[in-house]
Amino acid sequence: MEVILIAIFVIGYLVITLEHPLKLDKTVPALLMASIMWALLGIGFNLGWFSVINENGIVFSILNDNSEIQHEGFIHTLTQKFSETAEILIFLIGAMTIVELIDLHRGFDVIKNVIRTKSKIKLLWILGIIGFFLSAIIDNLTATIVLITVLRKLIHQREDRIWYASLIIIATNAGGAWSPIGDVTTTMLWIGKKVTAFGLMEYMIVPSILCFLVPFLISSKLEVFKGTVEIPETEEDEEHLLLSSSKMLYVGLSAIVFVPIFKTITHLPPYLGMIFSLGIVWLYSEYIHPEENFDKANDKRFSVNTALSRIEISSILFFLGILMAVGCLEVLVFGNIQNTPVGTLRYAAESLSGAIPNMDIVIILLGVLSSVIDNVPLVAATMGMYTFETDSPVWHFIAFCAGTGGSMLIIGSAAGVAAMGMEKIDFIWYLKKITWLAFAGFIAGALCFIAIEHFVR
Repeated sequence: MEVILIAIFVIGYLVITLEHPLKLDKTVPALLMASIMWALLGIGFNLGWFSVINENGIVFSILNDNSEIQHEGFIHTLTQKFSETAEILIFLIGAMTIVELIDLHRGFDVIKNVIRTKSKIKLLWILGIIGFFLSAIIDNLTATIVLITVLRKLIHQREDRIWYASLIIIATNAGGAWSPIGDVTTTMLWIGKKVTAFGLMEYMIVPSILCFLVPFLISSKLEVFKGTVEIPETEEDEEHLLLSSSKMLYVGLSAIVFVPIFKTITHLPPYLGMIFSLGIVWLYSEYIHPEENFDKANDKRFSVNTALSRIEISSILFFLGILMAVGCLEVLVFGNIQNTPVGTLRYAAESLSGAIPNMDIVIILLGVLSSVIDNVPLVAATMGMYTFETDSPVWHFIAFCAGTGGSMLIIGSAAGVAAMGMEKIDFIWYLKKITWLAFAGFIAGALCFIAIEHFVR
């Protein structure tokens, strides 16, 4: 009977990957998949078909003594999975709101006004470096959107612009991989206590830099980045900056960066730190004046309510569906390993380890696979499959490969999909021109990580 739930997950996952051909928002199959799986698990549990296992390894089955206690154990396991998911969602909502507030105050326009070079190569490196570090603060998706918006104001030739946009994808994905707030997957691993903020940064920064540097060094030799580009005058843009633009940029970014510090000081979950930071930025936004003679009572353009209305709730609900569906597979008892009942994902992990005993190869293949299908469920699955200790090299390597492997295809990461939509980048064009550059960076960073793991740690 367990095969039925696995089949629903596979079908739902397939529909998600076919989002564009089916013209169906991936949130729909994610929500249906999660709700149907838990509904069937609940029905099957009450009929004695399924057993569930909680995070402490305790198995609950209606066939055991005292069915009321067993049912309460099932409900508590469901509540625990929802609680873990909610922590991630609250964290993301807080971060998204702060970013939207910065954008409402045109804070990101400050970045555009510091770019004045006419050299194509210099412009490439400036955008790449900004993308690499900005993505570590505001996440790779948002950093990509911000930089492509800036890019449109700097380069009017689309043929040149899509090259820059494609390299920005590589830079932001590499930058997001070494930060606990730089990518949804690293945030999941951090909140799930698989990695610590400082452990992730310590062991991931060098491979991530290499993943960024190699494609950019190669690209610097390409003909498309030779010569100069006409940069429009920026005086007009400076006039359009608000009185609050630079202040909100610095306050907002500082608030997001403070979240890992808050966790280190208080030892509380990261979402509480994000709630605190959002509260500080919200308070600041209530008293700052974006324009002269600003009437806050009649002008809602810069309010937090406006920022909240701009958040992509569909993305939040997609993560809810995916994480709950994966959680269902994690708690569903599938079989026994060494006479001990284990969940479906743990059983799959042990089977995979038996087929491919080298963990590094398994994780590299996971990174390649993340360029085809969404890395969020892949990482969520590994969190249920493996029981390595916090800051194990395995978790760091999973974070790197899942975060940067998506750069190899335009559809392989949220940053790539966003760039594809904004600049109408062709899938085949990206495959021919950019995939080999992204792979060079990915494999260079992966080999660097393996070397550090085996010879430095």
